[in-house]
Amino acid sequence: NSLGAENLTKLQFGSQNASTFICGDDLEAKSIVSKLGEDIGFDVIDAGPLKNARLIEPLAMLWIDLAFNRGMGTDIAFKLLRRRKAK
Repeated sequence: NSLGAENLTKLQFGSQNASTFICGDDLEAKSIVSKLGEDIGFDVIDAGPLKNARLIEPLAMLWIDLAFNRGMGTDIAFKLLRRRKAK
């Protein structure tokens, strides 16, 4: 819920894919959701347990503000950048 629906069919922005954040307490379910997200092109970020969902929900409001109130339009998405993968 942190990007517009029209972007679900075009997740690549230049050489980078849009990030999506998942939370949950069921490791098997998170693994399935992560694989589904990767299959459609997301860079899936595991944001921890379900209680962390409230931390990522405001991204949707930020996306809406940037797209509609700040003139960026709907062809935008968030990307979490890392210098190296965590072990």
